[in-house]
Amino acid sequence: MKNIVILISGRGSNMEALIAARDAGNLPVNIAAVISNRPDAKGLETAAKAGIVTHYIDHKGFAGREAFDAALAECIDMFSPDLVVLAGFMRILTEGFVRHYEGRLLNIHPSLLPSFPGLHTHQRALEEGVRIHGCTVHFVTAELDHGPVVIQAAIPVLDGDTEESLAARILRQEHKVYPQAVRWFAEDKLSLVDGKVRLAADLRDDTVLIAPELR
Repeated sequence: MKNIVILISGRGSNMEALIAARDAGNLPVNIAAVISNRPDAKGLETAAKAGIVTHYIDHKGFAGREAFDAALAECIDMFSPDLVVLAGFMRILTEGFVRHYEGRLLNIHPSLLPSFPGLHTHQRALEEGVRIHGCTVHFVTAELDHGPVVIQAAIPVLDGDTEESLAARILRQEHKVYPQAVRWFAEDKLSLVDGKVRLAADLRDDTVLIAPELR
C-alpha cells in the first residue's frame, strides 16, 4: 500500500474527499500525514479526528520561498511518501521542490486547463462567457498550473450561474476526480514518463468526467 502526504492551507475539502474514499474502501492508500502552511487551517483538526498525523510549518516564519520549501520537504520526507497531494495548498512552489517530487506530486485546479490558470477561475470563466467549465487533476511542474493532465471533469455553465453556484458544482466534481486519480496512482495505473502521463490501457476512456447535463 502506497503512502501519501496531503498538503492543505485551509478547510481541505478535497482532503476530506480523499479520507472519505479511504474509509469507504475505495482508495487503497495510507494517508501518512496532513501538513499545512497555516497553523489555523481547519483541515488539520479534521485530519486529526480521522487518526492522521498532522503538522504545520508556518511560511511566515521563513525569509523566502526556498527556505520554507526546504523545511516543508524535510517534513514531508519523514513519511517516505510515494505521492504528495496538493489539496488547496495555497503556495507557489519553487522549482527545486517540484523537481524533488517529480512524477509524484499531484494538484487539482478549478478550471479545464490550460484555460484559466491561476486564481479567480470561476469569475473569469463567467466574464469570458464560456459554456463549459470544470476542473483538472494534473502533475505539478515548475510552470504554474500547466503540468501534464491526468483527468478532467466538465460541467455546463448555466444561465444565471454566479461565481458561488459555479464553484459549488465544480467542487462536487473535484471530490469525484481527485480520489480517482490518486487511486490510479496507488494501483500503479498512472505514472509520468518523460513529461507525459501514462495510463493503463483500460483507463484511457475514463480521463474526462462529463456531467449528465452535457450528455
